[in-house]
Amino acid sequence: MNRSTAREIAMHLAFELAFSSKSAGQLLERELTPDTFALKGKDEPLYAEFPGVGELNYITTLVCGVGSHGAELDGYIEKYAKGWRFSRIDRVASAIMRVTMYEIMYMPDVPNKVAINEAVEIAKKYVDEDVVKFINGILGSFVRMELPEQE
Repeated sequence: MNRSTAREIAMHLAFELAFSSKSAGQLLERELTPDTFALKGKDEPLYAEFPGVGELNYITTLVCGVGSHGAELDGYIEKYAKGWRFSRIDRVASAIMRVTMYEIMYMPDVPNKVAINEAVEIAKKYVDEDVVKFINGILGSFVRMELPEQE
C-alpha cells in the first residue's frame, strides 16, 4: 500500500467520522483490522491490502487529527467557501478538505502542493468536476492566505 491509498482510506474514515457517534479512536479500532479490510476488500479494491505499520500510523494520525481539529478545519473551509455555509458543502468534499487541511497544517513533511494535488485526485473519483474545482479553489486559497510562507 502506498501513501496515496492510505490518504484515501483516511478520507473514507473522516467521512464516516462525520456521521458517527464514535470517537476517532473507536472508529479506527473498529475499521483498521485485517478482518474489516478482508470484508471490504471483496467489494472495494482500495481495501484489498491491509496497511503496513507506516500507513497505519499515517491513517491514524490523519483521522485522529481531523477528529480533534474538526471545528477548526470546518471554520477554514467555511471561511474560504465564499458565499457557502458549511452545511451546504458536499460531505465527501468536506471530508477531503478536512484531511488535506489537517495534513497541510500539522504534517510538515508533506509539501502543500502534494497534499492539494492528492486531494484533487481523490476528489475526481467521488465528485463531479465542479466540486473538484471547488475543493481545489478552497485549498489553494487556504494555503495562500493562511500559510503564505509555506506556499
